[in-house]
Amino acid sequence: MSKAFRLTASTGIHKGDRDYQQDQVVVLSHPRHNGCVLAVVADGMGGRSGGRKASDQVMMTARQLFERYDPDSDDPAAVLRNMVQEAHIVIRLTAITAEQEPHSTVAAFLINPRGDCHWVHAGDSRIYHFSGGRLLQRTSDHSYVQALVDRGELTEAEALVHPHANILVGCLGTESDPPIAGYTIAQLQPGDVLLACSDGVWHYFSPSELASVLESLTPREATEFLIEKARARARGAGDNLSLVVVKIEPLYDGKKDARLAAWGSAQTP
Repeated sequence: MSKAFRLTASTGIHKGDRDYQQDQVVVLSHPRHNGCVLAVVADGMGGRSGGRKASDQVMMTARQLFERYDPDSDDPAAVLRNMVQEAHIVIRLTAITAEQEPHSTVAAFLINPRGDCHWVHAGDSRIYHFSGGRLLQRTSDHSYVQALVDRGELTEAEALVHPHANILVGCLGTESDPPIAGYTIAQLQPGDVLLACSDGVWHYFSPSELASVLESLTPREATEFLIEKARARARGAGDNLSLVVVKIEPLYDGKKDARLAAWGSAQTP
């Protein structure tokens, strides 16, 4: 990239119409490498204590591995895979003593100072990559209805209202190893937007709606708007909601540094 750019970010979380919060979301700035960022969404499942224990473990593992990560020498895709695998193992160990089976999804992306981006996911929490108000790429859910969509037996719209839409075919904490799907963006560009969110958010928006909101609003405004609109569309039956938005913005101050510059974040209420 020839021009310097910066990241602006915001996280949002709400318990929706549930009695308790099992989602977790975080965006981390690397303590030693400016412009290195990790964003993680985890949707816990397994009852009040079980689901929260699972999503907590995803966050703890992510923090520990990111703290040790060196973008100059480590393989980012391998670090993300290890994060999923290690969190899965600990969640399985937690299940031995837990009253309920703790499970969790994960959707995480890592941005390096040089501008490449890597993501990983397991379950039905999603990552979207938008640019110029259009969708470039998104993750494919590890769910029963996504398999039907992939086989041409359902449309995306039909999948949203299918009676088994909430059935996952893979996540963290199950007896089987979690599916680990990765993707790499070779070089982020000014105008790119990354969104990671739980199904409590994406269920209520088309990709074009998400693209329009993220193109026209700041990350903080977008997180607040999407939570408010999802709550309204859920009509009292909404799930926990969690999301993180990261925008890549150009710098116009004449600086020549092509590395990722300073970034800011905000937490919605």
